[in-house]
Amino acid sequence: MRARPALPVALFAAVSLAATACQSSSGTGSAHPDGKDAPSAAPSAADYNPTPYDRVRDGGTYTTVGTFDDQGNPFNVNSTLTAARVWAWYNADAITYSPTGEVRYNPDYLSDVKVSVQGGNQKVVLTLNPKAVFNDGTPIDWTAIKATWQANNGSDKAYAASTTNGYSQITSVTKGVNAKQAVLTFKGVNASWSALFSTFLHPKAATVAHFNDAYVKKAHPEWGAGPYTVGTWDAHSGDITFVRNPKWWGKRGKLDKRVYVNLESTAAVNAFKNGQIDYVSATSAESLKQIKGLKGTEIRSGGSPFEYSLYFNAKSPVLADKTVRKAIEESVDRAQIAKIQFQGLDYTEPLPGSAILYSFQKGYQDNVAAVLKYAPDEARKALDAAGWKPGGDGIRVKNGQKLALGYPLIGDDPLGKATAGALAAMLKSVGVRLDVRKADEAEFSRILSDRKFDLFLSGNRSMDPFGARNLCDFYCSDRDSNLTGAGTPALDKEIRAVSRTGDLTQQTREANAVERKALQEYAFLPMFSGPSTYGVKKGLANVGATIFYNPLPETVGWEK
Repeated sequence: MRARPALPVALFAAVSLAATACQSSSGTGSAHPDGKDAPSAAPSAADYNPTPYDRVRDGGTYTTVGTFDDQGNPFNVNSTLTAARVWAWYNADAITYSPTGEVRYNPDYLSDVKVSVQGGNQKVVLTLNPKAVFNDGTPIDWTAIKATWQANNGSDKAYAASTTNGYSQITSVTKGVNAKQAVLTFKGVNASWSALFSTFLHPKAATVAHFNDAYVKKAHPEWGAGPYTVGTWDAHSGDITFVRNPKWWGKRGKLDKRVYVNLESTAAVNAFKNGQIDYVSATSAESLKQIKGLKGTEIRSGGSPFEYSLYFNAKSPVLADKTVRKAIEESVDRAQIAKIQFQGLDYTEPLPGSAILYSFQKGYQDNVAAVLKYAPDEARKALDAAGWKPGGDGIRVKNGQKLALGYPLIGDDPLGKATAGALAAMLKSVGVRLDVRKADEAEFSRILSDRKFDLFLSGNRSMDPFGARNLCDFYCSDRDSNLTGAGTPALDKEIRAVSRTGDLTQQTREANAVERKALQEYAFLPMFSGPSTYGVKKGLANVGATIFYNPLPETVGWEK
């Protein structure tokens, strides 16, 4: 799962999530029979026990499942959602969003923000808090903003940057009236600029070597800042403990300790039941059943900016043929997969139609339905025409090669296994063999970075509400973040033109039109979303289904 606090989306392994019983359609694109009573949008409610700072008691420990990933720098292309969440506990959280996506500037880092447009070009002036300082004593000033921009703007290809979107549109970052003021000048207008600097890099962390390698299975608290810092970072167990930062200048963190324990996702529910952790994701009807009704437990459930998608490796020999990719997409009954995922949960949603927006967001369109339908009969005809003929065992063959695809299955989650089995059955019906390979959760990053898959089910969590700015990350042919490798230079040009549209409403319209073209590469198929559903110990404040909101670490704790 990719995540990045300052970056658009966060990727995570497909170990399933919670949602509810939806019935399979007959290929109409709905998760309901004949599309009747299908919801027009996914729920957008938040449920996280919002609690004012002064009503959270001092002290206590908050423990969840989690660990450090291979790549702990959230700006790096190989970072994941877990890496982003861990980063946020010992690095700057300068800009956040409300659950529905309104921008919130953190005064502990930003004393003032001014945005203007002159001669068609946007200027952003960030005035940094005079007290803001990295843990090693380096002032947080305009050089941190400049370093973050330079590492991510794409001018030096040696940086393995997750995204250059927005950063590449900045023409300069200069010192303002003093070192505590950064002046950013854009070419044109960037309506989602705030997402670029929600966190930032220490200038020492922004060299090529440090950007790419310094955070690999390591923490650098000396380059961090915030109410918490690293207490212990156990490379052997994978456990992490954060403690209050004595160098913090803002509101004191309420917790004594924030602890991540390294457990496989399938062990998390038992750990919660046994009191070892305070919060757990309900990833299935079975896990929800196990925690629902537990003494001292609340179930918090709300809307979710998560989406699971099927990635096609367009660089693999068989899937290099767009005809084959389209046929496979036509063979996947997404409604049946939704039924498996949501079985036994009181939840419904329409099938996702976009990688960049969710159905509860303004401007959302079902771009998948505009270019694709579930049509296994058409798929068989297309494969026949492409020279893939059924073999004696029913699996198609061409030039002596079987039409077989590798599918890594992360972890031991029963829903993941059931989903893999359903996909295998769907593809077998059109003459394609799916070879499912068990993989450990620790292999996730490597599978993606080395493209060790033909098909792979994985999810993204949007870290901000500006979906249109994610277009290039998903679909540009020259981006490492485009896990499929599909696309064309001509399409890249159209995608990048969208980012230069200053009006968000118009930008969304343009993004939908371009995404429909990108989906016709048939290398990326949105599959399902679902709610965010959690078991939480009663009294835990500012934790749960937050949608686009990431509560500041100092506000998390236990109610008085």
